[in-house]
Amino acid sequence: MVRIIVYVTVFIISSFFSIVSAQNSTSVPCSDATYTQFDFWVGDWDVYNTQGKLIGHNTIVKMPNACAIQENWTSTTSKSKGTSYNYFNKSDNTWNQLWIDNTGFSLVLKGTFSNRTMTLSSDLIQSDKGNYYNEITWTKNEDASVTQVWNYLDENRKKIKEVFRGVYKKHQN
Repeated sequence: MVRIIVYVTVFIISSFFSIVSAQNSTSVPCSDATYTQFDFWVGDWDVYNTQGKLIGHNTIVKMPNACAIQENWTSTTSKSKGTSYNYFNKSDNTWNQLWIDNTGFSLVLKGTFSNRTMTLSSDLIQSDKGNYYNEITWTKNEDASVTQVWNYLDENRKKIKEVFRGVYKKHQN
C-alpha cells in the first residue's frame, strides 16, 4: 500500500511540475511525436479472448487537460472493472502505467515503444510463490486491431506463464 501511495504521489508531483513547465514554455505541451506512440490504443473497444469470445469492453481516451491516456476496463465475464493512467515521462524517456481495479489490485509498469509494440514491465515482485516480473505488450495489428498480452517473467526475464491475451476490435454501435 505504501508503494502505491509513493507512486501516486510521484505521479501527482510530476504532473504539477509538467504543468508549471508547460505554462512557462512557448511550445505546445505534449506535441512531440513521442507522446502519440500509444495513440493506436485510443478508442472504444470490444475485447475478445483467443477463442473469439467477447470478454470485455475497454474505452481508452486521451485526457484533454493532461499528457496522459486513461483506460476504462469492464469485464463481460466477471465483475472486474479497472482504470489505468498511461503517460510518457520525458525525464527518462519511458512510458508508464498505473493500473488500479475494483478489487484493490494495482500494478505499476514502465517501458518503451518499438516496432508497433508498447512493452511495459513491473519491478521485480517478490512473493512466497517465487519472484517474477509482470510484462504487458500492446501490438498494433495490420487490421487496426490491437493484441494485448500479459506474461509473468522469471528473474532472468524468461516467460513463466501467460496471464492474459486479448484482441481489441473497435466497438461497432
